[in-house]
Amino acid sequence: MKKFGMILGIFVAVIVVFVFINKLYYPSLPINDISAKEAIDKLKESNSKITKIAVEGDSIWYITSSENKGISIADENIKQLIASNGWEFKQKDGSGLFFENDGERLIATTQMWTGNYVLVKIPGNFN
Repeated sequence: MKKFGMILGIFVAVIVVFVFINKLYYPSLPINDISAKEAIDKLKESNSKITKIAVEGDSIWYITSSENKGISIADENIKQLIASNGWEFKQKDGSGLFFENDGERLIATTQMWTGNYVLVKIPGNFN
């Protein structure tokens, strides 16, 4: 009986380590081509505060850290990224940040993914 308990304990420990290493405890991403672990690793390996994680259709997905300070830090990162491409920030309404450039309008939408990370969806024409 002790042998069974020991094997069961080792099995549970292996499962816990697997879940932790692969970050399976994070919620699923709304993007099909990337896992939570890959997205977080891309951000951590990047020198930037906001990192592109996927292109899906005519949209580009980014991830940024909220640094446990809420969405306002993420909003600033998004504004800097888009402004560096010539767009001017106009307003924020809900989860959307509105920008304009030469009469065109661009809306970047944010989604609080976890307490530490924010996902951003930006139309591909902002570059």
